[in-house]
Amino acid sequence: MNRILLSLIVFLLMNQAPLPAQNTDPDNDAGDKASFTPDASVVYKETPQGELKLNFFYPEGHSKEDKTPAIVFFFGGGWTSGSPQQFFPHCDYLASRGMVAISAQYRIKNKHDTTPQDAVRDAKSAMRWLRSHASEYGIDPERIAAGGGSAGGHLAANTPIEDFCNEPGEDTTVSSRPSALVLFNPVIDSSPQGYGNDRMGPDWKEVSPLHHVDENTPPVIVFLGTKDKLIPVSMVEGYQRSVEDAGGRCEVRLYKGQPHGFFNYNKPKYYYETVIEMDKFLASLGYIEGEPTLQKP
Repeated sequence: MNRILLSLIVFLLMNQAPLPAQNTDPDNDAGDKASFTPDASVVYKETPQGELKLNFFYPEGHSKEDKTPAIVFFFGGGWTSGSPQQFFPHCDYLASRGMVAISAQYRIKNKHDTTPQDAVRDAKSAMRWLRSHASEYGIDPERIAAGGGSAGGHLAANTPIEDFCNEPGEDTTVSSRPSALVLFNPVIDSSPQGYGNDRMGPDWKEVSPLHHVDENTPPVIVFLGTKDKLIPVSMVEGYQRSVEDAGGRCEVRLYKGQPHGFFNYNKPKYYYETVIEMDKFLASLGYIEGEPTLQKP
C-alpha cells in the first residue's frame, strides 16, 4: 500500500464522525433528558446492594407546609436495566401543573444482581417511605399516585397488593397502596400466559397484578400500543374487565400501530398525546386543575 493511500485512510478514520449510541432498551428510551433536573434526590432505602433514591420535582413555590398530591414513577427495563431519567420529563411537566412528582430508583438485575421480586419490594418501600415522610415534603399522604412503564408499570400495579412481597422488617402498618395508577404498557399478568413468568419463579402469583384485583384497586389509566409485541391488547383488556367487575375504574387508551415504549419522551407525538391523557385523568381525580398546558410538538 503506497504512502498516499495509507495517509488518506488514516485521515478518514481520524475524522469520521462517531456513530450515535444505539438504544437497545425500548422500555426506557432515554431521549434527551439534559434539561430535566430534579429539585432534590433523597435516599429512601438502604439495601445490601447500596442506597436507593427518590428524585423530586416540586411545583413552583412549594413548601413543606403544603399538602400537595404526589405521584411516584418507576422506570421500565424488564427488571434488568433502565434509569429513573425515563420519567423525568413526566415529572417536570406534572410539577408545572402543581403536583409533587417523583421518579424512583430501584434494584435491577444488571446493576444489583436482583430479582423482579426485589424490585417490587423496593417499589412498596418507596410508597411507604413517602407516606411516612409526607409532612416533611409538603405531600398529602392520602393522594399519592403510582405510575410506570413496562416493568415499572408492573411495580406500580403491585404497590396496592400489601399482603405479599414486602421488605422483611419493614413497617407494613404504613400502607403502600397508591390512590391512583398511571400505567404505560405495563406488565399486569405474570402468569405463564402473561409476560416475564420465567423470571418470577414459582411464586409468580404474588406479584401478578391481574390476580389481585379487588374492590380496593385504585382508579387506573393504561396506555398501550396495538402493535406491542410484549403486552398484547387482550392482556390489558382482561385487566380492565377485572377492575370494572370489582366495581373500580380502569380507562384504557390504545394507540394504533404503536410498539412497546412508544410513549417515551423522544417520541414527541405520542409523548404529547399520552401526557395530555394522563393530565386529564389526574385532573378528573382532583389532583390538578385547569386544562393541560403541554404544547403540541
